[in-house]
Amino acid sequence: MRFRKNQDSQRAQVIPSRMVVIRKEICILVLPRSVLACILVVRSCVTLSVSVVVRNPTPRCLRVRVRSRAFIFRWLFALAAPFSANLAAWAAASTSTFSHASTPAAEVTGISFFVLTITGLIFVGVSALLVYALVRYRGRPGDLTEPAQVFGSVQIELSWTIIPVLIIVVLFLTTAQVLFRVQDAPKPATALDVIVVGHQFWWEFRYPQYNIVTANELHVPVSDSAVDRPTFMKLSSADVIHSFWVPQLAGKTDLLPNRVNEMWIDPRTPGLYVGQCAQFCGAEHGKMLLRVYVDTREQFQQWIANQQKMQPEIVAQESSKLASPNPGNAGDVVHAATNAGTPDSNGGNRDPSLSSYENSQEISPHVGQYVFEHQACISCHTVAGTVATGRYGPDLTHMMSRATIASGAAPNTKEQLLAWVTDPNQIKPGSLMPAMHLTDRQNAQITAYLLTLK
Repeated sequence: MRFRKNQDSQRAQVIPSRMVVIRKEICILVLPRSVLACILVVRSCVTLSVSVVVRNPTPRCLRVRVRSRAFIFRWLFALAAPFSANLAAWAAASTSTFSHASTPAAEVTGISFFVLTITGLIFVGVSALLVYALVRYRGRPGDLTEPAQVFGSVQIELSWTIIPVLIIVVLFLTTAQVLFRVQDAPKPATALDVIVVGHQFWWEFRYPQYNIVTANELHVPVSDSAVDRPTFMKLSSADVIHSFWVPQLAGKTDLLPNRVNEMWIDPRTPGLYVGQCAQFCGAEHGKMLLRVYVDTREQFQQWIANQQKMQPEIVAQESSKLASPNPGNAGDVVHAATNAGTPDSNGGNRDPSLSSYENSQEISPHVGQYVFEHQACISCHTVAGTVATGRYGPDLTHMMSRATIASGAAPNTKEQLLAWVTDPNQIKPGSLMPAMHLTDRQNAQITAYLLTLK
């Protein structure tokens, strides 16, 4: 009987040790290094804490680790190393707030580093005191006495009350100074005005100074030492709350229905800066992306000149009676085109030269424009210079001048555009653009027409 009990006790001791080994292997395979370092440091601190408060002599298995100061600092370094590497990677990323390219973003970065410095000093000070207390007052072999108990100290209580209050006051005043400096910045006469309207799930950009409208890709001029030309934006929403955020250019600014918020940027370096909607706005919030192109003065003027051009009425080349061109939706008043010459259900006002387009099997821009203008496409989209005057969806006048479609969800290629026209949900599930359930031939014809909108 005694021999069986000894076997049971040995088996009970062996099984937990095997389980510990298995847990370690799983952690090493699954968990990242930073998490493993956190676990090991916490484990070491718990071990040290146990040795301080224990009344009995420290066990031999714990005594070796407690006495090793190098062990503690080695694991602290292992904990800090992965975070340092991650911080460097974040700073190099294109959406990092630490690589600012505009004055508002630089202000945000400055206050962020200031707060991180203060909180980092607090963390280092508290951690150092904790490690010192754990090492200095650890339990030693043969020490069975209870440490001296201190009940209340006016000096200590005043210090841990006054110092935090002073820290909070300094952080508050510094943050308020930055906020007022950014929000109350004077607007120079050379500033570019842009109206930003948030939709589910795309962006509308209006340039009232140039009477043009575009979508999802914002073009602004560089603001260098030679010519200081910041971009001042007025932001509003057509439906729900959105948030305009390009981390390298400025902080977040909400777009609210029936309210106009303002922000400004002055990019110092030409290039592409990416962002996204930072406020949950519906099913496709995650794919409401944002691209800001900072152009040189020459590039910006060329882009403006191209955007001010109207698209020709391709079908009107054969029938001038089809419609009168419209100037687009850049102004506040939509200019409705006349319907003279468009085919109606009874055949009235039908131009004979257009009858060949109805059942044409040809995949060409001419036929594609005819199909586009005789479907519900023109009820939502505008193509300046044609009968398309819709205001619900993005302006398509120069859609092929954009690098992406569906608010950055897919590259603007022929294949992706055809897939988008066929069924938008296969690229952007939950999109408010419906599938028109057209034939494959009609989808290809519309795509051929859209490819000409440069």
